[in-house]
Amino acid sequence: MPRTIRFHLDENCEAAVAEGLRRRGIDATTTPEAGLLGASDEEQLEHARGENRVVFTQDADFLRLHAAGARHGGVVYCHQQSRSVGEMIRGLVMLWEILDPEDMRNRVEFL
Repeated sequence: MPRTIRFHLDENCEAAVAEGLRRRGIDATTTPEAGLLGASDEEQLEHARGENRVVFTQDADFLRLHAAGARHGGVVYCHQQSRSVGEMIRGLVMLWEILDPEDMRNRVEFL
């Protein structure tokens, strides 16, 4: 298992967030890159869990899945239009710096 968090950004997230993370040396994939456009939220969570990735999303449906007991590698949620791209990147970098994948397992963090 990786020692640092690896992120998967769902289709509601701007590609610029993934690019900003990558420029900082953080492993990040996106829904289009993973061939998951149109996949259900459950499929997104399962894909990320299988890849040991934390989902970054702006889709509140992921919060409902968590509350319903869905197993996952972690979810980071940011309400739409509440943060700039730079603020989202800074928040994700902070989580990457202080938490490890095991800390995030079946946990939700809010930006």
